[in-house]
Amino acid sequence: MPTILITGANRGMGLEFARQYAAEGWRVLGTVRDPMAGRALSEAGGEVYVCDVADPAQVARLKASLAGVGLDVVLLNAGIYGEKQDFGDVDAAAFMRVMAVNALAPLKLAEAFADQLAGPKVIAAVSSMMGAMSDNTSGGSYAYRAAKAALNMVMKNLAVDLAPRGILTVALSPGWVRTDMGGPNAPLDAATAVAGMRKVVAGLRVEDSGALIHYDGSRLAW
Repeated sequence: MPTILITGANRGMGLEFARQYAAEGWRVLGTVRDPMAGRALSEAGGEVYVCDVADPAQVARLKASLAGVGLDVVLLNAGIYGEKQDFGDVDAAAFMRVMAVNALAPLKLAEAFADQLAGPKVIAAVSSMMGAMSDNTSGGSYAYRAAKAALNMVMKNLAVDLAPRGILTVALSPGWVRTDMGGPNAPLDAATAVAGMRKVVAGLRVEDSGALIHYDGSRLAW
C-alpha cells in the first residue's frame, strides 16, 4: 500500500488531498495542529497526528511516531496567510510567523523525512503564483508573497541536494481555490485543484524536479 504524509490535512485542500488519496487505496498520514480538528481527516480515511509544523519539538515527536514507516510521498500543504501585510503596516512578528510556517517548516520536514522515502520518492509543496516575481502586478501581501517565494527556492534547493538519493521535488500551484484562505469567490473548487495536483505528482519526471507546476500541468515561470 503506497503511503503519503500530508501536513495541514484537517481542512481545505489538505483534507481534499487526504480524501482523494484514501479513496484510491493509499495509507494517509495527516497532521493537524489542534487535536479537536482531526475528526474530518479521520472520517476521510486518514490517520491523525497532532503537529504544529513550525515547532521543531513537535516535528521531532512526529518523526519518532512514524519511525520505520516508509513514505512514497511527503506533501507539504500546511500554510497560513498572516495579517498586517500592507506597505506601512507590516508587523515584524507576524511576518516572521508566516515565513516560519510557509517556508522554514517545509524545509525542516523534508530534512526529517527524506530518509524514509521509498517508492516514487517525491516531496511536494503547495506553493502559489503569489510567490512568483513574474506574476506580481498588484503588490501587497508582503509576508505571504515573500514566504511562497522562499518556499519555491527551498524546493529548488531540495531538488539539487536530494537528487543523488533519487528524490524528486515539486512546488505546486493550485490556482485560486475556494477554501477558507481563498474565499468564496475563487473560480476553482478544491476537488478539481487537488485532482490536478495529484496528477502532477504522479507524473513527475527527473527533468521536472524543482519546478513550479500549475494544477493543470503547465510549468510556471518564477
